[in-house]
Amino acid sequence: MASGVISPANARVKQPKKERMLFQTFKRLCQNKLAVFGMIVIALQVLLAVFAPWIAQYDPVVQNLPKAQLGPGAEGHFLGTDNYGRDMFARLVYGARISLLVGVTSVTLGLLGGLFLGLISGYYRKLDGIIMRFVDLLFAFPGILLAMLIIAMLGTSLVNVVIAISIWSIPTCARIVRGSVLSVKKQEYVMAMKSLGASDLRIIMKHILPNCTAPIIVFATMRMATAILSTAALSFLGLGAQPPTPEWGAMIAAGQDFMWTAPHMTVIPGIAIMLVVFAFNVVGDGLRDALDPNMELDT
Repeated sequence: MASGVISPANARVKQPKKERMLFQTFKRLCQNKLAVFGMIVIALQVLLAVFAPWIAQYDPVVQNLPKAQLGPGAEGHFLGTDNYGRDMFARLVYGARISLLVGVTSVTLGLLGGLFLGLISGYYRKLDGIIMRFVDLLFAFPGILLAMLIIAMLGTSLVNVVIAISIWSIPTCARIVRGSVLSVKKQEYVMAMKSLGASDLRIIMKHILPNCTAPIIVFATMRMATAILSTAALSFLGLGAQPPTPEWGAMIAAGQDFMWTAPHMTVIPGIAIMLVVFAFNVVGDGLRDALDPNMELDT
């Protein structure tokens, strides 16, 4: 058989090898107890978000003033009610849906923008300076202030929060991708593809991008924590979700005036934010270690 031609037998070997690598990565990830705890918390949030209408017994926005400010453990409201008599558990469950939706959407948009800028900047040296100066301009603003500036221009809504957080995510992602591209494009197989006349698009999409996925996955996971925390912070400041939307940050803002009479209104959504942000961070740390090719499985 002529050299350079891949036989069907060799083609079939590639898939089991990829599956074996995924299994080894998952096995290394499961050896990290904190990462396992984080995955359980994230799985619970996803379940709450997807099945919110079936899990919650009450409408999260319907008021019931005679039952206002019931404490945790009250009959029919095991997490209590807020100052308008709305069930705290129902609002917490629906808040998980909003946090997850905003986080996934904003991180995805930020990844797309960062991937594009990072790939172009890393591969084409002539465009590197221009793109990186634009990225440096975005870095000149503290993240939360940049998000507040964007929302101030666009208006207060969850859609604008998604836009603000996605723009905030672009420069960091672009820097990470650019660094990976600069390293990968010096490899011999990339040089070989260039000498064979392969197009730049084929080299970038088929040979460079797949070898940059590990840092991108880690960034996306840890950025989810930042996105959820930022959404809560902006809603707390009145720039994100507006009443009566059951968003965790907005729930804390509504409960701050009742810290002494009904502390559960602030404590419960605060614990939810803390657990989810912690979960995404530890899973990101675990993925960073598991995707490290220098890591060895414990035997």
